[in-house]
Amino acid sequence: MTDDLFTTEPTPDFNNPIGLLKACHQRILGFCELLEKIVVHTNEHGVDKTVTQAAQKVHRYFSTAGEHHTADEEEDLFPLLLDALAETGTVIQSLQHEHSAIHALWIQLDSVLSSPALIDETSEFENWVKEFSDAYKEHIQVEETELFSKAEEILTRNQLEKLGNSMKKRREIHQTYSD
Repeated sequence: MTDDLFTTEPTPDFNNPIGLLKACHQRILGFCELLEKIVVHTNEHGVDKTVTQAAQKVHRYFSTAGEHHTADEEEDLFPLLLDALAETGTVIQSLQHEHSAIHALWIQLDSVLSSPALIDETSEFENWVKEFSDAYKEHIQVEETELFSKAEEILTRNQLEKLGNSMKKRREIHQTYSD
């Protein structure tokens, strides 16, 4: 299990909030892939130092940066898009339900990843990883095709600046594992 899952391309900054959200999606997908590798490694070798370290990375990311990402969308991006394009309401409502479902799946994984020794003791771990990863992959696909391209087209420079500032402030308040 290696950390080569993550791109070495420079991450957009808060001046490009949609680009930053897309980059976060890539990290989320990378951490989902790492979760899947944890399952394979555990099935072959049990819970060892490699699994423990990987589980800690995944746990830290989704417990901090993952939560920031969801807040960026729900508290900042979605309201901007609803104000600008009323027809995005159905998609946004669906995405909000998906956020809740993904969070519920995360709660299951959180309890195990925070104590990696439990991975071997949890018969549902592999299923939880699959459900979580699959849900995130589908969710990201919808967000990027249905919302992000529209956001880049319709949001004004001022709105994007406000979005970026809010995202930055959220991370400054919670100075931990950043997006």
